[in-house]
Amino acid sequence: MNKDFPGIITILRKERGISQKQAAEDLGVSQAVLSHYEKGVRECGLDFLVRAADYYEVSTDYLLGRTAQRVSAPVNEIPETDEFRHLKGNMVNQINRRLLTNTAAIIYDLLAQMGSKRLTNAVSNYLMNAEYLAFRMIYSAGSDNPQNLFTLDEKRWHNRIAASMLLDTELAESVIEQEQLALPLSPDILSGYFEKGASSLFNLIQFAERNVRTSLNGQ
Repeated sequence: MNKDFPGIITILRKERGISQKQAAEDLGVSQAVLSHYEKGVRECGLDFLVRAADYYEVSTDYLLGRTAQRVSAPVNEIPETDEFRHLKGNMVNQINRRLLTNTAAIIYDLLAQMGSKRLTNAVSNYLMNAEYLAFRMIYSAGSDNPQNLFTLDEKRWHNRIAASMLLDTELAESVIEQEQLALPLSPDILSGYFEKGASSLFNLIQFAERNVRTSLNGQ
């Protein structure tokens, strides 16, 4: 299975105040087998994973530690912002657009709660640089497209944008430390505060971390 599974199923059982004996009976295994699963001594099969997900009313991805969201929202339930309803595109583009747009809204809402202009500026600069980088790569893919739209050096702009984003990250972290900024957050708090919008954030986290792992593994 994986290193997160034993701890997660143990916590879920204890949260409900269910004895290991009762949980084992409900899940159709012996107490000894469930004990092995919870200690990580033995790996469960797919059938038990699905039964456990149904029993604790969470997703299998949550049981495996792949997402902080206990119940995964179906893709078609990710809220769509009004300004994008008229746009056409394949399903992946539509989903990614919603994830990015809704997550950005959550980020700015949280920044407003933190109340730091310096932090908001640093995060805004980082996000704008990321969009600049993405747009310029697309625009510059056409060799005949005029480059007078941009003023940054054609050969060095990648490095300069990357350096600027790194500095914005360091500045944001410094501001958080200096101004002692912090919000009490958890998956449950986020779900309650942002309702359906939180599903976009949780899916974005899952997709981003999966993409990073895939890139670093050279797959």
